[in-house]
Amino acid sequence: MKPSDILIKPILTEKANAQQESLRRYAFKVARKANKLEIKKAIESFYGVTVTDVNTSVVPGKNKSRFTKAGVISGRKPAYKKAFVTVAEGENIDLYSNI
Repeated sequence: MKPSDILIKPILTEKANAQQESLRRYAFKVARKANKLEIKKAIESFYGVTVTDVNTSVVPGKNKSRFTKAGVISGRKPAYKKAFVTVAEGENIDLYSNI
């Protein structure tokens, strides 16, 4: 898999930003089939940093419904995989450079 196929998008939340500042840990939404070694190679080649640790978690899909004029619309949000990547001391990833 290419690095662009593995890395879908960075997760930019308050909790993720706090971990970036204190622990040098970045959160990414990644492909469901990607393993930790593939994620590590993709981050290192895409951002040019040294990765020391990769933790992953699969977020389960959830049922959602909303009320409209036409009635209740029910659906399901898809499941996805998150990767928490810790970079080496003194290195960082600039996620806001291409916004």
